[in-house]
Amino acid sequence: MNSYSLGHLADHVLLRDLTALVSQDRTTTAELLAHLAEVDTRKLYLPAAYPSMYAWCVGELHMSEDMASKRIHAARAAGRFPAILSALADGRLHLSAVVLLAPHLTEETADELLAAATHRTKAEIEVLLAQRFPRPAVPCRVQALARPRLTDEHAPGHVAAPAMQLAPAPVEVPALRARVAPLAPERFALQVTIGQGTHDKLRRAQELLGHAVPSGDVAEVLDRALDALLAQLEKRKLAATSRPGPRRRSESVRHVPAEVRRKVWQRDGGQCTFESDRGKRCEARTRLELDHVDPVARGGEAGHPAQVGPDGIRLRCRAHNQYAAEQTYGTDFMRHKRQEAQRRAAQARAADGARARPEVATRETADNDVVPWLRALGLRADEARRAAALCDDAIPDASLEDRVKFALRRPAPGGVRREVNSTSPPA
Repeated sequence: MNSYSLGHLADHVLLRDLTALVSQDRTTTAELLAHLAEVDTRKLYLPAAYPSMYAWCVGELHMSEDMASKRIHAARAAGRFPAILSALADGRLHLSAVVLLAPHLTEETADELLAAATHRTKAEIEVLLAQRFPRPAVPCRVQALARPRLTDEHAPGHVAAPAMQLAPAPVEVPALRARVAPLAPERFALQVTIGQGTHDKLRRAQELLGHAVPSGDVAEVLDRALDALLAQLEKRKLAATSRPGPRRRSESVRHVPAEVRRKVWQRDGGQCTFESDRGKRCEARTRLELDHVDPVARGGEAGHPAQVGPDGIRLRCRAHNQYAAEQTYGTDFMRHKRQEAQRRAAQARAADGARARPEVATRETADNDVVPWLRALGLRADEARRAAALCDDAIPDASLEDRVKFALRRPAPGGVRREVNSTSPPA
């Protein structure tokens, strides 16, 4: 019998056992850190022929590099401040919290910081530390990232060197992961990699905001762009408007009038309304849906357009909306309905793709022919694409040379006309 098969357990037994295991894991983590701290203090990794505690954890205990680094860091902090171990054991702190707090713990700040971080998430502790220990703002810059080159480490059969043999100098990563990190009170650093199209939109927005934002400050442009996006999304999803009109009539039993949507979003605070048996409310604020209190499929009166009102509608996240449907109609029934919806959506996408494919292929062919030449001759990306579109409309069957010359004879923004005498391919 598979001892890890838990399908036979009742729900309450499964949850009870899991809670006990989590508590046991916390106690084990605290004991593990205490042991690591003592081994580190005694330098017992040296007689075992390891040059460092890190190498011993990776080589002898077979920890991953990240696991070893994080636990050694936390163990050394716990060695200086033993209160960390009891906080870990009873669940007031988690391992990531200890790692974040460790550089800031002193005899004067330890008690206060450990108390302030109690039962906080990693993100909340990052904000807490940014408020207590603000960092300077990061420089605002937009720069091109080089394409990653194929090196020996990507070659088939390559074996990575052990961590202790790697060069100590930092290695620059070509593409960085998107991240929003708190720096100081009400100040955050945004790090994101964008594509060429998004970069062109950013530059275009800076140009159009030239009078309002002369410096072209990316943070200010982003703030204004988000204002415009939020207004558009709130109008579509929340029916937000400064001048509400009369209620439109609809024969659909699932239609929710705009004025009802506005009242429901305001009443529910833009948050899922599902509550557990213990009174905990779901915290989800994304992928929210308007849910009929009385299921429409069962003839609920709240589903009729003439009668629907705020009391008959509630906000539910996608997961809890599906959960409620499964409770009402059964898991198998809802699984079948989802599979049918996915099949219809796939068929619709395939049909749309088949209709659009000839047009897309023609446009991509034109772009690939002309755009690189125009870019090499000094045109911006948006100018090159517009010129390629003009070529496609005016002289679709002309030679590449004629298409390039035709594009360069078109007036550029500002009335400037560009001429070309060279037909050398772009670098």
